[in-house]
Formats: sequence, C-alpha cells, structure tokens
Amino acid sequence: MLSQNTNTYTLWRARNSFAASLRDSSDAPPERLLQSIWQHQRLRRDQLTTLEGQRVRVLHPGFGSVEGGPDFREAVIQFGNNAPISGEIELDIRDSSWRAHGHEKNPAFKNVVLHVVWDAKPPASHPPTLCLRKVLDAPLAELSLQLEHNSIRILPENLLGKCSAPLRELDTVALDNLLNQAAQVRLQNKAAHLRARAQHVGWEQALWEGLFRALGYKHNVWPMQHLAETRWLWQPGADSPFNIQSRLLGLSGLLPAELIRNKSGADDYLRQVWDVWWRERDAFTENVLPRNVWRFHGLRPANHPQRRLALAAHWASDATFVERIESWCQCDIVDKALLDSLMKILLVGRDDFWLWHWTFHSARMSKAQPLLGEKRVTDLAMNVILPWLWVRAVEGDNAKLKTEMDRRYNAWPAAEDNSVLRLARQRLLGRAATGRSCLNTAAAQQGLIQIVRDFCDHSNATCDDCTFPQLVKNWRAT
Repeated sequence: MLSQNTNTYTLWRARNSFAASLRDSSDAPPERLLQSIWQHQRLRRDQLTTLEGQRVRVLHPGFGSVEGGPDFREAVIQFGNNAPISGEIELDIRDSSWRAHGHEKNPAFKNVVLHVVWDAKPPASHPPTLCLRKVLDAPLAELSLQLEHNSIRILPENLLGKCSAPLRELDTVALDNLLNQAAQVRLQNKAAHLRARAQHVGWEQALWEGLFRALGYKHNVWPMQHLAETRWLWQPGADSPFNIQSRLLGLSGLLPAELIRNKSGADDYLRQVWDVWWRERDAFTENVLPRNVWRFHGLRPANHPQRRLALAAHWASDATFVERIESWCQCDIVDKALLDSLMKILLVGRDDFWLWHWTFHSARMSKAQPLLGEKRVTDLAMNVILPWLWVRAVEGDNAKLKTEMDRRYNAWPAAEDNSVLRLARQRLLGRAATGRSCLNTAAAQQGLIQIVRDFCDHSNATCDDCTFPQLVKNWRAT
C-alpha cells in the first residue's frame, strides 16, 4: 500500500517512460529523446568535439522539422576558430545510418553541416559527426523523465526570436494592426506578380498560371507552372475533363508506362488514358516533362500532382469557369459565407476514378474524397483569386470593387496551420499567442508569413543584424 506522501502519478509516469527500460549505460535512447536532448541542449556544451577532435560551438540548435529531411534546420554552428555557419542537423542513433539511409545521395540532405549521433567510433565521416553519449549534462534516465514527451514542435523559451519580447508587449489592437499592414503588403506583392504576367499573356492566362502554381503547393510549383504555360497546346480540342486529364498526365511525365496490376481498379482507367494519349503524344513530345522535375518526398497523398492535375482538368473543361470567378466578386456575400461561396465554384462534379484514389498506385478508398478541400480553397483564395480580382479592380480604377476585395481578404477565415506558421507563431509571438484573437483570420496569418519573409529569412536563428525587434520597439513607443 502506498503511503500518503507517495506521488502516484510520478510512479505511473516513470513506468511509462523509456527510463524504466534502461538496464545500463550502454542503452541507446529512442531518436525522439535524442531530438529533445539536442533541442534543449542538455549537453556539456563546452566539451563538444567532432570525431576528428575539432571543437564544436552550438550557437543555435536550429528548429525542429516534421516534414521529412534533416531533423533540424537553420542551426548555427562554429567549428574551431572558423566563422559560424548556418545549416541543417541530422540526428541518428548510429553514425552508420548516414549511408544506410542513403543521405549522402539525397539532395534533401545537402545542407547538413553536422551529423549528431548517440555513439560512433573514428574514422571521421562526412559531414562532421558529433557523439552525444559522453557529453550529456545529466544521466540518460533522468533526461528521459524530463524530456522524453517533449515535442520538437514547441520551442523552448530561450529559442524565441529577439522580437518576441517587444511583440508580446503590444496590445491586441496594435498587434492586429501590424499583422494586417503586413498582410496588405503580401496581397499587393502577389497582385503585382499577376499583373506583370498579365501584361505578357493576358489576365485569363495569368489566373490559370497562378492556379496551377498553387496546386503545385511548395513542392511542385515550377512543373505546374510549366504545364499552365502550355495551356495553348493541351486545352484546344479537348471535349471532356477526361481528355484533358489524359493530355496533362502525359505531358507531366507522370503517366505510368506499365499497368499497376493490383486490385485498386487503376488499370482500367490507365488503359483508357493511354488509349487517348498514345494517339496524341507525338504532337506533344517536345513539351513532355521529365519525371525527375517532380518532388514527392514529404508530400501528402492529397497533394500528389497526379490528383491535382485531374482537378485542374475539370476546371479547364468548363468554358464558364473564369466567368464564374469574375461573377463571384460581384455577388453580395457576408463574411461567414465567403469560403462556402467560392468552394461551390471550385468544387467539381463526378470523377469515377480520382474521387476514389489518391494516386495511380494507391488502393481504392472506402469513401469518396473530394478533389478539393477547404484548406486548399483558402490557399487559392488568398494567394491567387483575391489578388487577381483585387489588381484587376485597381487597374480598372474600380474603387468599389477594390474595397470589396480588401474586405473579403481581411475577413477570410483562418487557414489550417502549416510548418511556417507554427514556427513563426511560436518564435515571434511566443507560446501564449497560440490562441490569441489576432490569428483568427487568414489575412493575419498572411501578415505573419510576410514578416518571416521580410525579416527572419534575411537573418539567422540567432537573429543577428535583424532590425525588426528595434522597429517594433520604436513603433510601440510612438
């Protein structure tokens, strides 16, 4: 029977921890714990050396990545008396994992400046390797209880940006104002890009290119841009979404050359696509993209370019698609109906294959999934459609329409989090800002991203030479 002074929860927690399984000092920690040890720098930091014996100073451990690739990015490391360098950190239990996992051949790991491992033996490897086993600042079992359940998504207080303190001093109204001003700059920048493109190819083509780029997400912007630029080639003469899908899939280089041979039902669709494509591909040969221009690492199935091209084909087959977007800006729509009203235009009808499959190789889903979700509609609205309508209103000297597009842009509901927003919200605004009302709109999120692009991206993780903290202080004082 436990005494009254026993903390039962402490016992439960200890039994559920990795520490409970430690038998001796030879036990290696799970990689998640190793990540937490690195992020919180629970090390004897004055005793860090590479396998070659070169002194290592960790000026900043970097920011945890959850999107594949190296474990930490934007770290600032100094080797010996050399100048500090910024790069990425890869963590593994064993140094042999570098080659075993194929990192030396993977371009995603080309910017790794330090390989951090639990244990290793010389000879030295590339990149420089740092072993943590003998430089912990506390016993591994103790660190396990303190750090094992910490997430690398949450920044320790000492890793917040230098602007975090002055930004937290702003009241809600002032912070809203600052973010909205930054969002307006972002709107104008996107609008300027669309206007510049429209001067060469016309407003409609500029819209199509913007939509295709947005469908490429961050991984496949440029191949999608290329396909949009060849719309003059693949759209004429196509009398159905399926025919345009066949052309786009063929031009993209993403069309499988062999049957899938599984029970997904993909082969029937694939045969039909090839029946169309093989008759036309000679006319398109010069414009077919090599498959290696596409990036798939870290890509969610819903964002696979095959599925995005299937969606675009439905839009392109609709002769009224652009007209309906233009009409949408003239409608009287209240704030809470903005998202649904645009979704009605962008959602497409029946697609017997792509409503049930993420890719050619994926199994048939048990429940049909729409080709477009709310998150992507918001991205399309904020990054393409609203800037396109806004700049056309400006160019047409239509003050009323411009005011309406400003209203919709500022009132649009917040999008889902992404890695840039999560890091910016924590690093700039502090953890307490997670639920602040200033982030309840997509415009506020856009403003936060604009600050990152204008300031954080031009400094490093230690905020060296960044003028933003002082600018906020001066602005707050006025």
